[in-house]
Amino acid sequence: MHATPNHKAPVGNPTVATLLTWFLPGAGHLYLGRFRTALLAFLLVEGTFALGFLLSDGRAWEFLHPELRGTFATLLAPEAGNLGGWFLQKELRGFGPGFPRLYPDLIHLGSMLTALSGVINICFMTRAHLDARIGSERPELGVSPAVSVGLAWAVPGLGHFVQGRRLRGAIIFGMLVGLFLLGSFLAEGSNLSRERHFYYWAGQFFLGLPAIATEVLSGRPPVTGEIPNMDVGLLFASMAGLLNVLAMLDVYAWSEDKVLGNDPVEARRRKREETAS
Repeated sequence: MHATPNHKAPVGNPTVATLLTWFLPGAGHLYLGRFRTALLAFLLVEGTFALGFLLSDGRAWEFLHPELRGTFATLLAPEAGNLGGWFLQKELRGFGPGFPRLYPDLIHLGSMLTALSGVINICFMTRAHLDARIGSERPELGVSPAVSVGLAWAVPGLGHFVQGRRLRGAIIFGMLVGLFLLGSFLAEGSNLSRERHFYYWAGQFFLGLPAIATEVLSGRPPVTGEIPNMDVGLLFASMAGLLNVLAMLDVYAWSEDKVLGNDPVEARRRKREETAS
């Protein structure tokens, strides 16, 4: 069991709180007795999912190539962060009737929103996990871990920046956004469509607003011929988003240590002193 700043026992099981939140947004916080947070989580996550579902008619799974469709194929999609919504979409719409048909006009916006619901719920899952360990005794240390994780998703490096790690944040932003833009250039924009590249798009979605803004502003350019470096471009763009997941984990670990009273800056200083001696 991890120690907390006031050495009180956890108010709940962190694993149970996290899994409940994964299955139903807000359920983990309800389990912990945090009713307002539970209501906020449910309304924000499921409201985002419901709006996306309505705009896309729940047909985002139809983007997936028929050869790749299977019972659990879409667990690699960002919607899987909101498991209840993922299951609902799978049961109500699945992969469609099995023959081509016109998509709704706002299907791309809708599929972005359903994907976003999964990312938002991941942030609430981190909140539930930490709340289970420390309850209401959270010290006031600036931006909360869950918000820091959300900022790290929205703009690579922003979570580090608000933690005071500005140089690291700038490096992460430059490297990951640069890698994404290079990938988009090599792929000639073909990566900027979930319809064309379902799984690669899922990876790059974790780059947050830079990927979303690039897709929207580009208008998803049509493919008019062979793209020599498409595979490399798709890999680079997707890897940028997946590497940002590691940055999000780093942001959470740093915030968690601060909340639990284990100042990571002080710990590194002591380690350097021990090594020097």
